[in-house]
Amino acid sequence: MRGHTKQARGRAPARGEVDGGLSPTLVGWLAEEPLDGRAVLDVGTGAGRLALHLAPRVRRVLGIDVDSSILIEAQRHARQAGLANVAFVAADAEQVDYRAFGQLDVVVAHLCMSDAIVARTGASLPPGGVFAFAAFHTDQWRETGRVSRFAYAPDHARAVLREARLRVERLEVEQEIAQFSSEAEALARVAALRPRWEADGRWAAWERFIGEGGRTLTQSRVVVLARRDAD
Repeated sequence: MRGHTKQARGRAPARGEVDGGLSPTLVGWLAEEPLDGRAVLDVGTGAGRLALHLAPRVRRVLGIDVDSSILIEAQRHARQAGLANVAFVAADAEQVDYRAFGQLDVVVAHLCMSDAIVARTGASLPPGGVFAFAAFHTDQWRETGRVSRFAYAPDHARAVLREARLRVERLEVEQEIAQFSSEAEALARVAALRPRWEADGRWAAWERFIGEGGRTLTQSRVVVLARRDAD
């Protein structure tokens, strides 16, 4: 019966199609979690990478994102993969009541995290429900001299989750430090980020860092698997 269910739901996208760039720690933990028959909410789904990765293993998955235009891409990927149990809805993850989406067993998020999202997750999950996410660590892009307002230190993540009655079972920090051989290589590697970094003031600090001989760029994520405590 299980094999029949997977066939009806289509296939998971091949590695690199739409799930490239997902946290390997998060993906590995979710692979160990018994998800068969469960309803999943993917918060800040974007192009649907995590939602589509999980869809063949669950009863249904709903991806939400405030950007309705990117959900068109997510829906296209779902159709191409033949996944009939995944849907996408435009919604603000920091404002909407997740209980409006029906009974949820699991909430996941990849690089979309805030205290408001944690609070809404804690209010929507039943006892034993799972919350698994990867968020920016406070060391993310530390060479730019700015800490993202979406970044978490492990202690803060634990405190916010505890306030929402979500018990941390696993927490790890993933970190990758890119090394550049020249200033030109460093500039070229982050060219796609330049508009965003210019808008938030990071670019000037980044240029100063590499101009003074800096040749690294840090990517760092806090990865958590928590479970809703019993009432």
